[in-house]
Amino acid sequence: MKKLKSVVALAMSLFMLAPSSLFASSHREAPITALDRAADVTDWYAFVSYDDPTKVTFILNVDPLLEPANGPNYFPFDPNVLYEMHVDNNQDGLDDITFQFRFNTQINLPTVFTGFVGGIDGFPQITSLSGPGAAGLSLSQTYTVTMIKKGKATNLNNGQVLYAVPSNVGPLTMPNYQSLFNQGIYSLGSGIRVWAGTADDPFFIDLGAAFDSLNFRRGVGPVLSEAIDADNTHNYAPDAVGGYNVNSIVLEVPITMLTVDGKLHGSGDKQAVIGTYGSTSRHLFPVRRSSNPDVDASLLRQVNREGNPLINEVIIGTGSKDRFSMDYPVHDSQFSSFVLEPVLASVFSSLGVPVAPNPRTDLLILVQYEAPICPGCGPGDVGPIVDLLRLNTGIPATPVGSQLRLGFIAGDSAGYPNGRRPVDDVFDISARAVAGILVDPVTYGTRLGDGVQTKTEGLNTSFPYVMPANNGRDSAHTGPGQAGCTGQPGGICPVM
Repeated sequence: MKKLKSVVALAMSLFMLAPSSLFASSHREAPITALDRAADVTDWYAFVSYDDPTKVTFILNVDPLLEPANGPNYFPFDPNVLYEMHVDNNQDGLDDITFQFRFNTQINLPTVFTGFVGGIDGFPQITSLSGPGAAGLSLSQTYTVTMIKKGKATNLNNGQVLYAVPSNVGPLTMPNYQSLFNQGIYSLGSGIRVWAGTADDPFFIDLGAAFDSLNFRRGVGPVLSEAIDADNTHNYAPDAVGGYNVNSIVLEVPITMLTVDGKLHGSGDKQAVIGTYGSTSRHLFPVRRSSNPDVDASLLRQVNREGNPLINEVIIGTGSKDRFSMDYPVHDSQFSSFVLEPVLASVFSSLGVPVAPNPRTDLLILVQYEAPICPGCGPGDVGPIVDLLRLNTGIPATPVGSQLRLGFIAGDSAGYPNGRRPVDDVFDISARAVAGILVDPVTYGTRLGDGVQTKTEGLNTSFPYVMPANNGRDSAHTGPGQAGCTGQPGGICPVM
């Protein structure tokens, strides 16, 4: 527990080194991706599936803070971006398995003014992703799933045409959006399932208060009361991400496809632990001799990545963020100096919060294979300094209803930083780690937090674990003075 505490501390501590992108997970965190939203990895999740301890679910979210009403094109995946999920299974920090996703866009109704139309002018309402009921889908996207393992590429589509679920434009055009959402779930054989499309952004945080130099709502943060801290189901401050969408790729894979020896392992075995991250890449030179993006294209170059949530925010300084985003995790030792003196800890100290002293060498556990996430890893197994979200596949999922938003530091060993689930409150966890709760929970155990404890729109407890996209016609965002804070009188969010 002591080392794990330092793990989370690392993430949040380094957080303040990037004041321009404070506390926003990876939403527009680096200068280069602030200008390239389609390639911006907003969040990366990896966890043992809730309903099957023999499988792992990965979620790669890209393109942050999508306004549901922003037509006519809305926000399709970019066919010129390669979306990837990476797995290291032998503690060397290098890819052993990679899952690649490529999208293609079809404009079926080039004379229509919007991407989606239904229930008007002879167009039937959209009830299907393809075939009958899909006549109004002018903008339609299909995608492929490829696994790279031991240098061999295997197409996993299993002969199927996979359709991405479009944005939820409104009830007239899409009267049963839940049905469209469910149609996007595909079984690819061998126990693999996939879903891709626009979804409700599962990240939750009071961005406005955090960006205003930690100016949290009165009576809420930055120090939570014991009662608020124990509440996993209500919000006491506005979820600034509430009501916004994100583009999401969800993949469920048997653990035996991921481990180094193709077997299931107990939590005490080092073979049970995998390191993961998500990334996006673009062609180095966008000019091609062919209209087919897969032919005569230049080499691909990584644009953005995320392993541990908030590392790109907390650990890496703004001047180094582009370099970090484009470099590969195995080279992360060049950024290790950012870990030793977390700036956010000094900020907390100025607010009167007790913080652990520098240098914080204990925080290096966040970027190495060590206990408690890898109790079976010995001194020779820690590997290089690498930003990977490590997951012990031998620890089964905590049953729905018993999951704790504070994850590992609250005794829920299936939660962050042992992987990451949508339910995990990475802001509060990381802030406390920065202060030192994982070093000494008595001395440095201040209940730091923003008062946003869960998602305004709720959480999906089954595959694909993301919620349907917010309705473009009728959606609303949660803000100060508005409804959405169920822990406050009348459900109204505090202004001050």
